[in-house]
Amino acid sequence: MNENMINLDNKTILITGGTGSFGRNFVKYLLENFLVKKVIVFSRDELKQSQMQAEIKDERLRFFLGDVRDLQRLQRAFNGVDIVIHAAALKQVPTLEYNPFEAVKTNILGSQNVVDAAIDQGVEKVILISTDKAAQPVSLYGSTKLCAEKLFISGNAYAGGKIKLACVRYGNVIGSRGSIVETLLEKKADKVYITDKRMTRFWLSVEESFQLVLFALDNMVGGEIFIPKVPSMKLVDLFEAIAPGIEEEIIGIRPGEKLHEVLLTKEEAKHALELDKYFVILPEYDELFAKEKSKKFNKYLEIGKKLTGDFYFGSENNDRWFTKEEFIAITKKLNV
Repeated sequence: MNENMINLDNKTILITGGTGSFGRNFVKYLLENFLVKKVIVFSRDELKQSQMQAEIKDERLRFFLGDVRDLQRLQRAFNGVDIVIHAAALKQVPTLEYNPFEAVKTNILGSQNVVDAAIDQGVEKVILISTDKAAQPVSLYGSTKLCAEKLFISGNAYAGGKIKLACVRYGNVIGSRGSIVETLLEKKADKVYITDKRMTRFWLSVEESFQLVLFALDNMVGGEIFIPKVPSMKLVDLFEAIAPGIEEEIIGIRPGEKLHEVLLTKEEAKHALELDKYFVILPEYDELFAKEKSKKFNKYLEIGKKLTGDFYFGSENNDRWFTKEEFIAITKKLNV
């Protein structure tokens, strides 16, 4: 199973939501580490595009103004594209509870448009950036991302083997834009509100999110969900690590919030395999993949380990935990 061996030479890569935290940093990473032909940022925010254009000076970088809600615009943008990374989404949990129609239009219908446009334009590979909130969702945001995952997996049946679609699912990225980590590191807050002292979350570095996407692109056969084996940390320990002595207030769990997050559910574990650094969920519905399934996923069956019993990968039952020192060391590398 390949790791960090993908060849992106002369490839044209498009990132929807390319001005977001993941997109902006992934664009830099691609341009610095691969001989790509072109990287296209597709997003609806002209201000962020102009700021990004001023920041990154590379003749291989292109910008395409548009919204994933607009299928016709996606059709035009995907023309000649080899790889699409679908990162565009509305993500603010409370906001989406008050604006559910908007969440559906962007996160679900927008994802359907990405699948349709990719199939019609003959894109080679398409990856959906998903979230731990899609596993056993309790919020509208999580539910829309679960729907997006289902659309991508089933999209392989619509594609008829002509293109490959898969998903990556991960938790909180350390220092992503607007996160509590960034807020505390920039000393924008003199107080933190804690919902529950027992609360745990998954954490990964920006670099780890890139490696996950590259691993998926290199190994995907279509229909998988790739999940990284990342550490957990209690939020109270996180606050103590990066803002020792900061004032705390317990406010109770908010609507749409979990005490612990899950990346791989018990039900999914029944048709998932454990690899060295990742879990891979294989499609549950055989009829979507017809006779191809037994051969298509053989490489995972050969090197992967089946998960037994009632296994699930939750942030509270993790066997890897960040220490305060480890977390501090990672945050020191952040450009904030």
